[in-house]
Amino acid sequence: MALFTARASRASVLRKPFLSLPQTTARTLTTRATSYTLNTGAKIPALGFGTFQDPDSQEDTVNRALQRGMRLIDTARVYNVEEQVGKGIKKSGVPREDIFLGTKLWCNDYHPEDVERALDDSLRDLDTPYVDLLLMHYPCTFQRGPDRFPRDADGRMIAGETTYLDTWKAMEKLTKTGKVKSIGVSNFSKGEIETLVNESSTIPAVHQMEVHPYLQQKGFNEWLRTKGIHVVQFSPLGNMNDFYRQTGWSKDVAHMMRVIDQPILKEIGEKYGKSAVQVVLAWGINSGRSVIPKSVVDWQIDQNLEADFELQPEDLAQIATLDAKARFNDPSLDYEWRLYSDLEGIDGTVRGRTH
Repeated sequence: MALFTARASRASVLRKPFLSLPQTTARTLTTRATSYTLNTGAKIPALGFGTFQDPDSQEDTVNRALQRGMRLIDTARVYNVEEQVGKGIKKSGVPREDIFLGTKLWCNDYHPEDVERALDDSLRDLDTPYVDLLLMHYPCTFQRGPDRFPRDADGRMIAGETTYLDTWKAMEKLTKTGKVKSIGVSNFSKGEIETLVNESSTIPAVHQMEVHPYLQQKGFNEWLRTKGIHVVQFSPLGNMNDFYRQTGWSKDVAHMMRVIDQPILKEIGEKYGKSAVQVVLAWGINSGRSVIPKSVVDWQIDQNLEADFELQPEDLAQIATLDAKARFNDPSLDYEWRLYSDLEGIDGTVRGRTH
């Protein structure tokens, strides 16, 4: 089992924060560049860049993020941004081998005969000979074919004829081709991951899942750690993204106070001369996970880069009190699959279309 080992190269003295926060109480901090060792031996940065949404902006923002120091880029086939991400990588001038690039298979390409072709499509658009990480986006399979959201006459999603285990075994073969360095999953339940562990020869290197102060999933995170599976947090800022309030399956909890508006987080930020956003990202990193916030705004990207710093135990304890078991990402009824079936936060699921 691989141990998660953090390192702090590229240490630098904290630059002035972009927000006008009280400086009299700010600590003297070091901005770190933490990374973790996956069970494949590969190193993954703790702080990354998400590319969900904003396709017209991704080429320039990926370029600028890399030039500013980001080295983990997360994307997915269904985001429709892989071509722009690839152009941004090329434009940045950062050597490909210095970048940890991950993408995801979408549910209509889960048939074992489609998996390598789907990867090749992603590699073509990303303009790269390999990805560092390939994830299965969800455990549910959709009908094979070009339609990413295949629906019947009543608008219900049409399921595929194969299982996520079939897909996983096809992904295992890709690691021998040189096109994929590591494989993992996203949005899986504990039981679904146990199936992969027990019925295949490869333990996932990564589980990408929703984690933020409102959905801390302490028990599940600890279980994943014991299996040597590294967690990458999507939506690390919780319900800050308007998507969760606008999608057809938006849950009532998505309309609660935004995570970053919590007074506790603002108070902790004042101690360090940091924003609430930076505190939330630091919480994820201090907990041994990678975080992939998204932004197309330069000053926000710069602030995110300054979010890898040490939080004191008493501050971590305060953040622990914010756990509301509030899961914002839950398209279960649209996808015709009870996602997260054995995990926290599945109450209040709503039927409605993602797109």
